[in-house]
Amino acid sequence: MSADPPPRAVEVRRSARRRRTVSAYREGDRTVVLIPARMSEAEERRWVGVMLDKLAAQESRRTLGDAELTERAERLSEQYFDGRARPRSVRWVTNQNTRWGSCTPAEGSIRLSHRLQGMPEYVVDYVLLHELAHLLVPGHGPRFWELLEAYPRTERARGYLEGVVAADRLPKVPAAREE
Repeated sequence: MSADPPPRAVEVRRSARRRRTVSAYREGDRTVVLIPARMSEAEERRWVGVMLDKLAAQESRRTLGDAELTERAERLSEQYFDGRARPRSVRWVTNQNTRWGSCTPAEGSIRLSHRLQGMPEYVVDYVLLHELAHLLVPGHGPRFWELLEAYPRTERARGYLEGVVAADRLPKVPAAREE
């Protein structure tokens, strides 16, 4: 089972009228990249990569509403836990400043910290899976971590979150004053 959605097809459209700018947008199940006709193949490859990264960053910054968060949790439960983790509610909260998420198994409720909004999708997915796993296994014992091993980006997401925490602990250096 794949951790990521299948890659989208990329269509490059060259335009003689387009002189310098490059743009990209999603069109159904593909990505369209618009480039100047005079661009070399090497420049095209470079710009396609740049624009795909830019679109992915824009999409990850979009804030999911609670309904989308619930749909995402259901999709992740289906993909990684055969649909066994069934939350009754999944929502963003603003009162979790030391935790990324929390789960109350008896109520079937999952809450994610608003601090996750704007982080890469794989990080939000990891936290959602972590909380979904608590619906199946309450503690953090071996069985719990075994469930999370199914998600191939677990270590990467944990590293990202550890980096965010470490960055928050760094001393704040005053901005240099301009002379």
